[in-house]
Amino acid sequence: MEVTPGGDAPAPDEIQPLKPCLLRRNHSREQYGVAASCLEELRSKACDILAIDKSLTPITLVLAEDGTIVDDDDYFLCLPSNTKLVALANNEKWTYNNSDGGTAWISQESFETDETDSGAEVKWKNVARQLKEDLSSIILLSEEDLQVLIDVPCSDLAQELGQSRVTVQGLQNTLQQVLDRREEARQSKQLLELYLQALEKEGSVLPEQAESRAALSEEADAVDTGASREIPSRVALRSQSLTALKERAAPELSLSSQDLELVTQEDPRALAAALNWDIQKTAAVQQACEQELGLRRQQVQSWRALRDLSARKRSPPREARSPKRAR
Repeated sequence: MEVTPGGDAPAPDEIQPLKPCLLRRNHSREQYGVAASCLEELRSKACDILAIDKSLTPITLVLAEDGTIVDDDDYFLCLPSNTKLVALANNEKWTYNNSDGGTAWISQESFETDETDSGAEVKWKNVARQLKEDLSSIILLSEEDLQVLIDVPCSDLAQELGQSRVTVQGLQNTLQQVLDRREEARQSKQLLELYLQALEKEGSVLPEQAESRAALSEEADAVDTGASREIPSRVALRSQSLTALKERAAPELSLSSQDLELVTQEDPRALAAALNWDIQKTAAVQQACEQELGLRRQQVQSWRALRDLSARKRSPPREARSPKRAR
């Protein structure tokens, strides 16, 4: 910025800090480093860097890892540096990018560095990095990933996270509690299903449950009537996710949020064919996955809101200026 002779330079507190982040379009692997002082500036730069037509504005910015909308400047400035964001044009909807094998949050450089380690060590280190970037990702992890971090020796995990053993032990206890709560939810759901089956045999199914099943059946019939469309030959889910859907009770509790997103986006007929299920059962599982995904996103947003509030409370208050005495 040029300063005219005799003019005053801008005050230091007027200069907004720049937040570096990584920006890409939906369904694209190409990402660009951008720094901006506010969301409006970032949206403007996104249009230029990503070649987004002005007619497709307004631009919506979301977190690449889970689709959380970033629409507040305070929240944007509280994000870690180099957070990955996706720019959505007009009415585009965020979808999880599975093009890099389900590790979109890991940089290619760090992944190549760890290829010399064993497969199990690479896995827990990758999950630990995700946790280090954002603690709220605990909610988004699959049961398998939670168990991986619980089983890691406390000293190894402490070294990877750069924390004390006491802190990491508390973290592993929290991970175990999350895993236990999911198992309790699974058992509760199984008991409820057994109870409803017993009522159905006795002919006294609750009206709400009867209406819900009827609506689900109608939805499945509507999918069947669209048989004129060609059924996709493949699904985007990993084999581990398909196995969890087939073998686990309440599989939505076992999957990560990325896999839940993929399940909800699959064509019901293609997913039913891959699992050897009927359409009605497939639609029920997709509905359960969608509900679980929505719940986790709400929990993540609540967690981050509390974290940001706590950070603001810990920040030192500005010194109050003492009033001038009248002479």
